Amino acid sequence: MKFVSFEYHGQDGFGFLSDQIVFDLTGRLAPQVTTLKQALSKGLLGQAHDHLGQAPQLPLHDLKLHPVIPDPDKIICVGLNYDDHRKETNRPDSEYPTIFTRFADSQVGHDQPMLKPSFSERFDYEAELAIVIGRHGRNISEEIAMEFIAGYACYNDGSVRDWQRHTSQFTPGKNFPGTGGFGPALVTPDEVGDYRLLPIQLRLNGTLMQDSHLANLIFPIEKLIAYCSTFTLLSPGDVIVTGTPGGVGDRREPPIYMREGDLVEVEIGTVGTLRNRVANA
Repeated sequence: MKFVSFEYHGQDGFGFLSDQIVFDLTGRLAPQVTTLKQALSKGLLGQAHDHLGQAPQLPLHDLKLHPVIPDPDKIICVGLNYDDHRKETNRPDSEYPTIFTRFADSQVGHDQPMLKPSFSERFDYEAELAIVIGRHGRNISEEIAMEFIAGYACYNDGSVRDWQRHTSQFTPGKNFPGTGGFGPALVTPDEVGDYRLLPIQLRLNGTLMQDSHLANLIFPIEKLIAYCSTFTLLSPGDVIVTGTPGGVGDRREPPIYMREGDLVEVEIGTVGTLRNRVANA
């Protein structure tokens, strides 16, 4: 199943995506359930098929898509999680994942503009797989970690490289408003299958810039969930962004950065394709 968060005629909602039609589930799984995160929190997404007959059908092209989870409690991002990217950044091996965080307002949805800050000319792309947590968990073992995943989505961890390097902490360069693309849909694990078999690619104006497979993650998803759940409670709607492969623009000769009008696409096998134009903030 695929689910999207959207705005329609000025009203926010969420729904089930089938082909180019969204079945509006806002308030239909339960009267107070008006967001995808609330549906996850109450364990109601599995009932979606039971409500499609009464759900209004909205053409996808009439909707403004929001980030898959517009209101996550936590966005946990992983850095340096592909060996080719670690090497191109001249970083040493690490026993533990590199962790930083994003804020919810730093994200935009599919087909919405990613905003290049006026403070920098070094706005870079990063293709990543995002996982969305489906239930509460703490101190989760790797053996059962996959049971906590509600679904997957594409992510473009847009990075303002000079601000990222002001100190050893990444956070300033990762949190300018509207710099991260997240979408188009939450795709449930039954549709995705074995994530390790998925290719991950990024195209900038049609040119292939990043090309790898999820099997190349240094710290696989099971380990990321287990590790993050040791230092924080994972809750429904929380997002873990799993890292980018080599080929980022900042490490090319000469460097390549995103500019106003650029089209950037992240494609991850059965998870789909996230598309964003770049606009000046």
